Amino acid sequence: MERSVRSNDAAALRGRAAVVGLAELKPSKTPEGRTPLGLITEVSLAALADAGLKPADVDGIVVCPAMMQYSMLWPSVVAEHLGLKPTYLEFVDLGGATSCAMVARAATAIANGQATNVLCVNGDTWDPKGMYLKPPPLFSPLRDFTMPYGAAGANADYAMAARLHMHRYGTTSRQLAKIAVDQRASAQQNPLALFHGKPLTIDDVLGSAMVCDPLHLLEVVMPCTGAEAIVLTAADRVQDFPHPPAWVLGFGEHLEPDPFQRPDFLVTPAVESARQAFAMAGLGPKDVTLAEIYDCYTSAVLIELEDAGFCAKGEGGPFLESHDLTYAGDFPLNTNGGMLSFGQPGLGGGMTLVVEGARQVMGRAGARQVERNDVAFVHGNGGTFTEECSLVLGKVR
Repeated sequence: MERSVRSNDAAALRGRAAVVGLAELKPSKTPEGRTPLGLITEVSLAALADAGLKPADVDGIVVCPAMMQYSMLWPSVVAEHLGLKPTYLEFVDLGGATSCAMVARAATAIANGQATNVLCVNGDTWDPKGMYLKPPPLFSPLRDFTMPYGAAGANADYAMAARLHMHRYGTTSRQLAKIAVDQRASAQQNPLALFHGKPLTIDDVLGSAMVCDPLHLLEVVMPCTGAEAIVLTAADRVQDFPHPPAWVLGFGEHLEPDPFQRPDFLVTPAVESARQAFAMAGLGPKDVTLAEIYDCYTSAVLIELEDAGFCAKGEGGPFLESHDLTYAGDFPLNTNGGMLSFGQPGLGGGMTLVVEGARQVMGRAGARQVERNDVAFVHGNGGTFTEECSLVLGKVR
């Protein structure tokens, strides 16, 4: 084992861990009698089998909440159910940034010698009738200080971001719709995607129901039931696994108050999380050959692309218009279809992007394999541009 490092020794964390196994369940629009624990068990065992490991080989586990119903003792519940006896357990909740943050913590634990083989897993069931069984907290800043002024949830928040971007920079609805259309094209090469077999045009997007002006129904994420898992291992162990590794080259995260409390609604913590990730990796946006960016709404992708440094602030619209974002294009983006076309199983939605980024770097994406898979940028967005986490995965350490 290489020397352990302090978690704040960024450069020394580069390439100390790699993804060597992964698995993903086909999403569905209903619970279909499944439970989060059942989904997590199934996908975890599949990921371990993909890596050629048994449960006894796992000494670290990282999990996240499921449907906001499971949190207390959840790491130990999952570990016990899988028959694990880990020396490292972690529970992460950063909203949509959770999955990227899970990988960052697993890689840090491996670099610090706390674990050798770490399982990162999440999954969820989609049941609108049972979503809000838990009583609201006694104090909620969102409920008590934001919603009374009209910001009544994510649809409104991301719609306001889109409208402000349009007003300030001239961005158009057709430019935003192209994100959904190009991702849907990639989903046609992914048999697991919810919208596989259902092509999409810009006119289809703009003709779909207006959910919250200016965002249409087909620009809004599809909640679903599903689960994903990855296995990370230490650098000196990668030769023991059946698949080529996807190296964890860099990661960063940053949190700021919700956008209504910030000087500029359109400048997000992704500026800092991406800067940290690229600095650790010793790379920059120009080195990225594919991107997997959290796509709860088309406006989220637009703003995160700008803040991560792929184009200047305000130039996102023309950037989207001038690039082919499909898996076969010059800027492959969300190559499994993204959450807009693959589906979003709760906080597991972000893990679909992590799994896809690793799969592409490992050269295992089949019909949708990108031509250049050297460096993948994976980004998670929690809340409304509040909690942001960025990852850089690479083919070479």
